[in-house]
Amino acid sequence: MEEVTVVIIGAGPSGLATSVCLNNLSIPNVILEREDCHSSLWKKRSYDCLKLHLGKEFSFLPYMPHPSTTPTFMTKNSFIQYMDEYVSHFNLCPRYCRTVESAFYDKASGQWNVVAKNKVSNEDEVYLAMFLVVATGENSQGYIPEFPGLDSFRGSFIHSSQYKSGREYVGKDVLVVGSGNSGMEIAFNLAYFGAKTSIVVQSPVHVLSREMVYLGMNLLKFLPMFFVDNLVTMLSKLQYGDLSRYGIVRPKKGPFHLKQTTGRSPVLDVGTMDLIVNKDIKVFPRISRIEGTNVTFENDKVWKFDDIIFATGFKTTIKDWLEVDGDLLNDNGMPKTPFPNQWKGKNGLYFAGFSSRGLAGVSMDAENIAEDINMAFGHNKKKWF
Repeated sequence: MEEVTVVIIGAGPSGLATSVCLNNLSIPNVILEREDCHSSLWKKRSYDCLKLHLGKEFSFLPYMPHPSTTPTFMTKNSFIQYMDEYVSHFNLCPRYCRTVESAFYDKASGQWNVVAKNKVSNEDEVYLAMFLVVATGENSQGYIPEFPGLDSFRGSFIHSSQYKSGREYVGKDVLVVGSGNSGMEIAFNLAYFGAKTSIVVQSPVHVLSREMVYLGMNLLKFLPMFFVDNLVTMLSKLQYGDLSRYGIVRPKKGPFHLKQTTGRSPVLDVGTMDLIVNKDIKVFPRISRIEGTNVTFENDKVWKFDDIIFATGFKTTIKDWLEVDGDLLNDNGMPKTPFPNQWKGKNGLYFAGFSSRGLAGVSMDAENIAEDINMAFGHNKKKWF
């Protein structure tokens, strides 16, 4: 049993940033991480061709902006290197291989009781903390919806978090389910390596270039959102034309409005649209059922596939171990309190990285949480950095 001031669960960008902000205010904290490394989503569960979707000035953590030599849009490997340098520079020491099994608030003692399984020693560790920060993120576990007949599929199927490269699918008929950024990028990567690629577009989506998003993000500093949305949508129409002829419908609401109100990001085109226009990637509507190697779609078309990759999003696992009042989390395990106050719970409980606003939202959460704990804990504001 160990008494600590703050327990942070998760050593992804949210947990690391929160720890740095707490250290900056001289507030002791411990990070517990279930994997054997920090930033495991990036290191273990992301595909090789991944790039950050926002420019570097919107993609850094507290107290460590990117140098001027960093490319505007960072690759997966360059961002992992940045995270390694972040951990090293601030001398962070997460406790790895700790799977949190339960966490509850003890009203009698006024402390959080956290039980974690040490996967190396196979022992339970108990932490008593004044404050608890949940930083396990929105992408804790890959989610595959239930499709009629999926169990009968005679090929292989995986979640996008298991996908690495199209090199493994040369010459195969592959279906990508999901038309968000992951789905569109994986479809492009598959086609690049010679897979016969199809994609399921299940809902309306904005398709923009990286340059359009970069322009919009900068204009939002000075102009109202409706103006920026209209401008960026117009640019998208000029570049891509009428996408509905290819089975892709634009939402009625603007891309930045949707991001702010629902957390849904526009698709940043990496070349996928050219392949769709040239019919190198087929577009299908929703799946009706799966039988053997046959997939039937809502338009009654039937196609045979060797493999299916589900780019169908993630879910949180918070409800598996966090015991809190029912009014704090929704059915998906996300904080019910809307942005910008979603980071604060009750009784010293905080949520970092659940704003659906990328690394900028992560930084905002980390700073807010540290300042709030600082006020509650009564620390002075002496800075370390």
